[in-house]
Amino acid sequence: MPRWHKTPRATRPRLGDDERRRRGDQAPGSAVITKTKPQTKRPNLYRVLLLNDDYTPMEFVVHVLERFFNKDREAATRIMLHVHHHGIGECGIYTYEVAETKVTQVMDFARKHQHPLQCVMEKK
Repeated sequence: MPRWHKTPRATRPRLGDDERRRRGDQAPGSAVITKTKPQTKRPNLYRVLLLNDDYTPMEFVVHVLERFFNKDREAATRIMLHVHHHGIGECGIYTYEVAETKVTQVMDFARKHQHPLQCVMEKK
């Protein structure tokens, strides 16, 4: 009786571990776990602005800039003069929560000292 021989299947050459990983081949019962880093989005920034009025003393505005925005006397005076001449001036750029806090602090401080100084924030 003739002996039947199976024709050998086309075999591919054995791959090394690095090549197998690259091609996505895995040994039975193994899995590749990939860790993806979540993309963090930069927070929106807001400009904090002072508005000019005819009643708030210049020295009070300088004091506010020094106290709430950590400006030195020279920078505070420069910003105050910009507000005085142009009607509006930027005190700083912050994230939403920080900007909101600064606006509230300035407005409360101005009201406490009976000044109509306005402080607002706008998205950058």
